[in-house]
Amino acid sequence: MKTKTIGILLAIVGVIMIAYTGFNYITTEKVVDIGPIHIDKEKNHEIQWNPIVGAILLAAGCVVIITNRNSSN
Repeated sequence: MKTKTIGILLAIVGVIMIAYTGFNYITTEKVVDIGPIHIDKEKNHEIQWNPIVGAILLAAGCVVIITNRNSSN
């Protein structure tokens, strides 16, 4: 992979992480399973990250793109 492509990907992921600071997903767990009786419980899982991580990735992507541009000249 070229370094310019890696820089662009880092910048895009950084912008996405700044815009969306996390997401949720739901899993279903069986609580009771007795013959015809089924009771399930939905459990919410939150994945959160600090927007500063996105800013760091964005800055790193920009640095990689700029250094690649300077070294190719």
